[in-house]
Amino acid sequence: MTSRELLAGAVPAVPLVAAALVAVLPSERAGQRLALAAGGLTGVLAAITSAWALVLADQPMLGDWLALDAAGAVLVGVIAVVGTASVAISPAYLATTAHDGSGPRGPRAHYYAALLVFWAALLAVPMAANLGAAWLLVEATTAASALLVAFSGKARALEAAWKYLVLTSLGLAMALLGVVVLQVAQHQAGGPTGLTYTSIHDAAAGLDPEVTLVAYLLLLAGLAAKIGWAPVHNWLPDAHSEAPPPVSALLSAALLPAVLLVAWRVQQALAGSVGDAASRQVFILFGLASLAVAVPFLWRPQAWKRLLAYSSLEHMGVIALGIGFGHPLALAGVVVHIAGHAVAKAVGFYASIPLLVVQPSTATRAPRGVARRDGWVGGVVAGSLGALAGLPPSPLFVSELLIGLGGIESGHTGAVIAAVVLLALGFLGLAHTLVEAVAGRSGGRPRTGPAPNRKLIRSLAAGGAALLLAVTLAALALPDSTIVQALTRGLG
Repeated sequence: MTSRELLAGAVPAVPLVAAALVAVLPSERAGQRLALAAGGLTGVLAAITSAWALVLADQPMLGDWLALDAAGAVLVGVIAVVGTASVAISPAYLATTAHDGSGPRGPRAHYYAALLVFWAALLAVPMAANLGAAWLLVEATTAASALLVAFSGKARALEAAWKYLVLTSLGLAMALLGVVVLQVAQHQAGGPTGLTYTSIHDAAAGLDPEVTLVAYLLLLAGLAAKIGWAPVHNWLPDAHSEAPPPVSALLSAALLPAVLLVAWRVQQALAGSVGDAASRQVFILFGLASLAVAVPFLWRPQAWKRLLAYSSLEHMGVIALGIGFGHPLALAGVVVHIAGHAVAKAVGFYASIPLLVVQPSTATRAPRGVARRDGWVGGVVAGSLGALAGLPPSPLFVSELLIGLGGIESGHTGAVIAAVVLLALGFLGLAHTLVEAVAGRSGGRPRTGPAPNRKLIRSLAAGGAALLLAVTLAALALPDSTIVQALTRGLG
């Protein structure tokens, strides 16, 4: 086993081992310290693994069980940053809920154990070289994250967790049926019945196109429920709004794109049988449907975290379009969009911790006039929402521009026009919300008690701004990079 493989294997192993230790430690304080230490170590290992793989983007690891190509490296890096931040911010969340009595009554060590298991599974998904293993890992994320969604123990949280568990499990059952049909197609062709992405890719040309198309549609429709594409996105707003903010950040910024990567690899593997144009068309249809469904909800006044959830639906649709267009410019836009969306969305969910202190009504109603209550919290809310809306110099403005240009270059002008109209409508809805949330007339009574965590707010403002600017600057050099060249080649 090479040093790269050892390093990659250690990335999910560290939080998994730490979760087991946290669960059995008698002291909650010791468990929290161990979780924070493991989070820092995991973040460093994952960042090194991601950077190493991106530097060697033209030399991907594609084995029987472990794969780390350019797309996987991008996701590992994103999941590392969001996961490290979520673990680090969790004490502030737990301290806030302990003060106001809204938190869970059970042992808080269980929170860290489930969070570390969820993060470990997320880190492993982009590095799984086998479709069957990827399916199992995605199912593991469902089990761990459902516990976290229900962590507060409130009736709404339990209902959201149950809805999330049922709907995503039904989707994964459909995807499993797609795996079975794919095995049937391989058996009919008389070839190997392996489930590694490379073996499926190599055998695709000899498979029955009709049977393979059925398998592909079952796989994509099943995974769509986990990605949160319309029209199978119904769990998304409830789960995101009821989960603890650090968990919501992982759900939106890490889980959704990680499962989308599995769908992308399935498309690359089966394009030789289904047809490259036909297989990409499914992504374009899901992308346009998600944008169209998201727009009306972005125009309606929503509780803060629920608004962010519907924004996730919109942005997963944009990423789907970029993959469907398949042009190098569009794929560069996909990378920028995944990274920029992760930063802006994670900051938005983390900001809900001080936001609930400043304006408690945002738990159930749209925020209004936050800056009138607290300028720092209002600034963080404005920064997150402005970036998600695509206001320049947000990296999401650059990524949407790249994806649109790639769509025109690849001959999908009609889809680009439809996407631009839908994105413009979504922008207007978010822009109105931004003005009302930050500078509108403040409503409700402020919460009594200590002031919001100033260190947390300033860290979010500084860290979020620095990361968003870094992604924007990186986007300028990305289209001609070896990373995009590797993404264009895919499994081929």
